[in-house]
Amino acid sequence: MIDAPVSGGTAGAQAGTLTFIVGGEEDALECARPVLQAMGKNIFHVGASGAGQVAKLCNNMALGVIMAVTGEAIALGVAHGLDPKVLSQMMAVSTGRSWATEVCNPWPGVLENAPASRGYSGGFGSDLMLKDMGLAVEAAMSVGASVPLGEVARNLYSMNHQAGRGKLDFSSVVQLITSEK
Repeated sequence: MIDAPVSGGTAGAQAGTLTFIVGGEEDALECARPVLQAMGKNIFHVGASGAGQVAKLCNNMALGVIMAVTGEAIALGVAHGLDPKVLSQMMAVSTGRSWATEVCNPWPGVLENAPASRGYSGGFGSDLMLKDMGLAVEAAMSVGASVPLGEVARNLYSMNHQAGRGKLDFSSVVQLITSEK
């Protein structure tokens, strides 16, 4: 038996490019490898049983924080009169580069295929990100680890839920700090 959460979302599933984050014994992984390879392009064995779940939470905590701060940075630029598309393009090839600037930009109209450009429909739901952020904070507490940015981001996704955007893509968190409220 292995635990093998995925990263890559619905687009990765459709394209067969998922990343599998595997916890469990090496022999069990080798038995499952052909099945996983048929659905994805990356397989990471991160440790014993349960480690896949922890690694997935770590990844999603980083993603949640990065999305929130990317939206905040773009909102700051827009407030100063910058074009969000040009700002995002600059960030995507500079030190602010991330999945949020290149694939799932939180600002409407910047990336044609991003949920933000479709009214925040599709993608990874904000309520799912809230759940994962909560699980990451709980995991940190269980071992006495400090995740202050994770806690702040969890609170932001909670506020996004309370604002009625829980079913929208998690990039809708940007609406907490824009005039699109």
